[in-house]
Amino acid sequence: MSQQLFQDMRQSIIDGAPERAASLAQAALTDGVDPLDAINQGFAAGITFAGDQFGKGEMFLPDLLACAEAMQSAVKILEPEMLKRGSQRETLGKIVLGTAKGDIHDIGKNLIATILSAHGFQVFDLGTSVTPERFVAKAREVDADLVGISALLTTTMAGQKAVIEALDQSGLRPRVKAIIGGAAVTAKWAAEIRADGHARNAIDALDLARRLVAKAGAA
Repeated sequence: MSQQLFQDMRQSIIDGAPERAASLAQAALTDGVDPLDAINQGFAAGITFAGDQFGKGEMFLPDLLACAEAMQSAVKILEPEMLKRGSQRETLGKIVLGTAKGDIHDIGKNLIATILSAHGFQVFDLGTSVTPERFVAKAREVDADLVGISALLTTTMAGQKAVIEALDQSGLRPRVKAIIGGAAVTAKWAAEIRADGHARNAIDALDLARRLVAKAGAA
């Protein structure tokens, strides 16, 4: 049953159907499905597929935003239970999140914030269109381990580079690790701007954050 439910969840995101996504999220909770499994195996698979299609030019921005709306509807239902379970976990590290200056798209960033919080990270979400100076100031204020910079559009990806340069100039790196993500972000771009890693989706971001924090702790 769960596999069919997960497949239906994935399809609800691809179809950009928020009411259907919310209904499936509620059904998962009613049936006792772990909300993280619902995200990881169901809804996130749909948004990852949509992001891939967008990156290939096979899905356009209005369609991607419809997928994002459906994703938000599902997460809104699942988030309280995820965060309740997350509050019982050991704190793994502190991460400052935000979208690059000029970019107001936040579905990916919001999902990452939820997933990281649910897995024990302390998340400081600065919102959208965040300047490099604000990233640096917040990272210093909270003694962050990681900074995550999201950019959906190719036109705002330069803002990711600006944040990494600001972290370098402030002296926070290399102690504070910088990770990037977004529909158009590639490994090549991450290497070019000297990011500590990049994530294609929220699950990748969680794995990357865990690895970087573990590596720093072992150093």
